Amino acid sequence: MSLKEKILIVEDEFIVANDLRIMLAKAGYTMCGIASSVEQARELIALKDPDWVLLDITLKTPVSGIELAKELFLQKKPFLFISANTNQATLEAAKTTQPYGFLVKPFRERDLLVMLDIARYRYSAEHSAVQNNQAVVSDDENNFPDIIGKGPALKKALEKIRAVARSNSSVLLLGESGTGKERFAQAVHRASNRKNKPLVTVNCAALPLSLLESELFGHERGAFTGANQKRIGKFEQANGGTIFLDEIGELPLDAQMKLLRVLQEREVPRLGGDMPVPVDVRVIAATNRNLEKEVAEGKFRLDLYYRLNVFPIELPPLRERTEDIPSLVAYFLKKFALMLGKPVPEISKEAMQSLMEYRWPGNIRELEHIIERQVILAISNEITDFDLPVHLEKNTGSTSFETMEQMERNHIMNALKLCKGRVSGANGAAEILGLPAQTVYSKMKKHGIESGYK
Repeated sequence: MSLKEKILIVEDEFIVANDLRIMLAKAGYTMCGIASSVEQARELIALKDPDWVLLDITLKTPVSGIELAKELFLQKKPFLFISANTNQATLEAAKTTQPYGFLVKPFRERDLLVMLDIARYRYSAEHSAVQNNQAVVSDDENNFPDIIGKGPALKKALEKIRAVARSNSSVLLLGESGTGKERFAQAVHRASNRKNKPLVTVNCAALPLSLLESELFGHERGAFTGANQKRIGKFEQANGGTIFLDEIGELPLDAQMKLLRVLQEREVPRLGGDMPVPVDVRVIAATNRNLEKEVAEGKFRLDLYYRLNVFPIELPPLRERTEDIPSLVAYFLKKFALMLGKPVPEISKEAMQSLMEYRWPGNIRELEHIIERQVILAISNEITDFDLPVHLEKNTGSTSFETMEQMERNHIMNALKLCKGRVSGANGAAEILGLPAQTVYSKMKKHGIESGYK
């Protein structure tokens, strides 16, 4: 962030606001005032036209920080949130206003300066990406053939892919399990200038900590017992191309620190090697976790979060893009009919309606598995019914819903019950859920589900 740019602080706790002012002034930033309310902030914004706003989410005033954030978004004035509130509903509401950073109290001076630096980089990356997008995109109503659908929620995510693809900015794919993060990562890579170089995928949840460094960074022969030959790690394999770090939120803190060092230094330390190996890699990460909440709870490093969250893309859950369900169903019907050597079956209106009304806690992955199962079982040319779980609410627009965490927990527990507690192997819960067994174990631990659950 240019030190000539002006910063407005909107914070109703004097001590916090003054500490911020001192930190920023010490670092050489230009201050244009402190506002303790939204009304005062509006006056200062009109009078001094700040370049950036540091905004407390939970102002103890009639108008909240989130309401001001909505106004700033419409004014196209970049802002960053500061808050001591780690309530998930508040964090989700704050995220919808698209801030350029999020700092949780209490924080260190270094955290503040890093956040500002990353915010500036992200802001400039977005604007240059939009300019590049306007220059090159005009013929692409569907230049992502592997991503099915044309609804507004999906189009919004695809527009962001088109905007960021040609830059080297880190991309963070956010969304529930089963929303197609790997396909979106592939789409970013194929639309980038690195498309002729490798795309290497790493499932962070499936990497045991003992093997993580060796898998990601490689090792020399003799580096440890059993290292009988040199191994090239995933980052080196992706050199010149893209590395996709799926389920990044599952990485333990020790591994997060080592990953951060690689992203900062752009070189990997092979185990047993004398010198680090330079790498040129574009990073795409994905998670279904709320990383702001993980940061607030000390489970995810703030500095790594800022490194990854340069260009976030939110992938919509299937229940928010029901208009795409018929296209997805047609795609999966054709796919599995061809695989099984069967004619592509038709679907009755009633059967399609049941799919449209279902809540889809497992998203596209769950739809794919249900269609596959139905094609296997089909004995006629028409599918008139789907065996959908009856314990979940239909997509009727009711406002009384389970949280995403409750739905995920219940979904896993029902799969475990169906499999008599078996997680891995044939007919295990992991297979039914379409997830690696290690991921299911991780989610069970997260939700407090006993491994022997029946």
